[in-house]
Formats: sequence, C-alpha cells, structure tokens
Amino acid sequence: MVVGDLALELETVVIGSGPGGYVAAIRAAQLGQKVAIIEKEFIGGVCLNVGCIPSKALINAGHRYQEALHSEPFGITTKGVTIDFTKTQAWKDNEVVKKLTSGVEMLLKKNKVEIIRGTAFFNDTHQLRVVNGDDAQSYTFKNAIIATGSRPIEIKGFKYGKRVLDSTGGLNLKEIPKKLVVIGGGYIGSELAGVYANLGTEVTILEGSPSILPQFDKDMIKLVENEFAKKHVSIVTNAMAKEAKELDNGVAVTYEIDGKPTTIEADYVLVTVGRRPNTDDLGLVVANVETTDRGLIVVDKQGRTSQEHIFAIGDVVPGAALAHKASYEAKIAAEAISGENVEIDYVAIPAVCFTDPELATVGLTEKEAKEQGLTVKVSKFPFGANGRALSLNATEGFVRLVSEKDSGLLLGGQVAGVGASDIIAEIGLAVEARMNIEDLSLTIHAHPTLSETIMDASELSLGLPIHI
Repeated sequence: MVVGDLALELETVVIGSGPGGYVAAIRAAQLGQKVAIIEKEFIGGVCLNVGCIPSKALINAGHRYQEALHSEPFGITTKGVTIDFTKTQAWKDNEVVKKLTSGVEMLLKKNKVEIIRGTAFFNDTHQLRVVNGDDAQSYTFKNAIIATGSRPIEIKGFKYGKRVLDSTGGLNLKEIPKKLVVIGGGYIGSELAGVYANLGTEVTILEGSPSILPQFDKDMIKLVENEFAKKHVSIVTNAMAKEAKELDNGVAVTYEIDGKPTTIEADYVLVTVGRRPNTDDLGLVVANVETTDRGLIVVDKQGRTSQEHIFAIGDVVPGAALAHKASYEAKIAAEAISGENVEIDYVAIPAVCFTDPELATVGLTEKEAKEQGLTVKVSKFPFGANGRALSLNATEGFVRLVSEKDSGLLLGGQVAGVGASDIIAEIGLAVEARMNIEDLSLTIHAHPTLSETIMDASELSLGLPIHI
C-alpha cells in the first residue's frame, strides 16, 4: 500500500456524491468555500445510478409496452409487439443514467469542486483518510459534510446472490423473469413489482403488514391494488418471509402466515424491506460524532452533528430517506458553514410512489391533522371529471385537499392518478407558502390540464364547485 507522507489540507470536504453530497458541494462552492468531494463508487450515488433514476426509466419502458399492447380505445391496434430487454437496459444505462452522472461530474468541475476517489474514514475530529485500492492519503479538514447514504437491508434466510436480489440487482436483470417474488410492498417493492408486471412477469408481493404501501391513505392504496389485480399481481399480506433456496434455474421462497408455511417458486426473488444508513464503517466513534441505536447521526436544525464543524444530511440522519430531502438539507448545511442564518424547516416534504396509478402526498393527511387536534375540511375531486384526464383515457384517481376548517389554511394534500408526481408540486408550494383554499381557487389554471383538478378541489371545499 502506498500512503501519502503528509496529511493534505482541505477546507470543506463532502463525503458521498449522491443527491445530498453533490448538491452540498456545489452550493458550498457557490458560497466561496474551497470544496472537495469524496466518492468511493460512482458520482451521483445510489439515486442516479441504481435507484430513483434507472427505476423510473424502466417504469417508463413498461408503460410504453403496455400502451403498445392496449391502445384499442384510441382506434389503434398493434400486432407482434416484442421487447428487446437488452436494448431497454442499454437505453436506461447509456441514455439516462450516464448522461445524468456525467452531467453531475461536469457541474462539480465547473464549480471547481475537487473530486477525490476512494473510501473515507475519520481518524479523529479534524482528520480523515481516503483509501483507493492500494493507495491511501490522509487529509485534515476545517468542515465536513457526511452524505454517505444508505444500502439495502439483507434479511435472515435471504442472502443476496444470483437469484436473491436487492433493488440494484432488480434494476439490472438481463432478462424479463417469467415469475418474480417481491418481498416488501413499500415504495421500492411496489414500483419494481409494477415494472415487471407491465413487462409481462407473473409477480407475487409478500408484505409483512396488513397492507402494501402503508404510508398512504387506504383509498389511494386501493387504486394500486386494483391495477395490480388487472395485471395478475398476487399480493399476500401478513406474510413473514422465512427462507430462499436457490435452484438450478430459479429460487424457492418459503413464507408463513399465522405460523403456516407456504413455498412458491420463481425465477428470482427481490428483497425490498428497507435500507440501512452507511455510517457503521466511517469511524464516527473516533470523530466523536453521536449516533442513535439505529446508526443514524444526531443533528440539529442546521444539520450540525455533536461536532460543531461536522454536518450530516440525507439517509444518514433521522427522517424519511428521500433524495429531495437530502438535497434540501444539503443546501442548509452548506449555507450554515458559510455563516448564513438558516435552519431546516420541514413544512412540506412531498413523497411520491411511481406505481400505477402514481401516488403522491405532501403536508398533513386528514388523519394526521386530526391527531394534532385540528378541525379540518376535506375536499376530493375525481380525475373522471377532468377533461385532460378523459383525453388521456386515465380517469382513475383523485386530488384531495386538507384544510383548516375555520381559516381555510391548506394543511396538505394527496394525489392518486395520472401525473400525480408533477401535480403534487403545486400543493406543496401552497402548503409551504401558507396559502389558503381561496388562494388556490382564485389561481387561474390553464385549460385543459390535469392541474385544474386542484382548482376544482379548492372550489369544492368552498362549496362552489363548477365541474362536479
């Protein structure tokens, strides 16, 4: 091993280049800091390389395949539709992922951020070492931002291998499975189940709780369950996964319900039961950085850890493991280091699941608002009454607004249906800006658009509906 003789000096160092890390590095550089970013694997982190972005690419491919097969309502009939999955994966990797990651690397260089390749370990509170193969170099730093993200949890009896896959393996299959078992019906499991169901795979979801997607309201979940049923996806709830045995050309998965075992066979089993923060091998103990029992880093409202000059953001701190949350926290941490008077204020963090149909929520649900002792008013407008949704032949779903009854203050909203991932942004802005229902109703929305459902829902809340 070749080791640097002297520790090199860094001003602000960011560990990890995902949506938290690269945003923190760029913002810190924009504010005049001399920044270095350390990455052990690939620029862009999990999200850009093996998470958010490639999964959406495959989701889009599945939708295109379904449209090719089922466009009869528009008078369009196609014959002999086939999938070249090798070409699909090549498009995902080269035209989507590589373009984004190379773009991020270009932005880092444009902002004069030094890129250091390797794995970082703290030596003490002001020094770290970076190991890259046989080379190692020590660095001292003035400020550090930890943005090392998370990794899939491996559960007992399901050691990852050729047929037992984590989310990365599920995104990089070389073939479309005939049969697939998905363990865990949360965001990732439901999205990837939808991908392969749309591509023709027979999918079984094993979920340990009473429902898939428990983060969403029941009427939203029901829409996804109905779509899964149309594509012959089997959902088994209250199921405890026990063991996977790899076969010559597949895998046998055993699960239990009320202690009764059942075994099913498939080509692959995909395990998506959650993620674990990448904090265990960072040397946080020697850096005197406080963590929780789950390995999450304790931070204040600026992302500052128990060490005044060390910050942490994203999946390694408490809260939802969302890329956009990490990016938001990144800007706060970078600005705090520059001495700006900022702090984290989670008024409205949107959450989106790219199932069929899409689900999105922001702010408070009706249940959450009532649990806080608020008196609420709820309005729910169906996509079936929206002209644009009708023209898209996508009328399943609704927009729901939750407001304070007396003041009309918008507390939150949910969207289930076509374009939910985009529509939720307007509701998020309204919640963040402390707007009320009347503000939304008086906002002129272009016609015909899906966003008109927000205006219609607000008018419904006021008792003055036009289109329902």
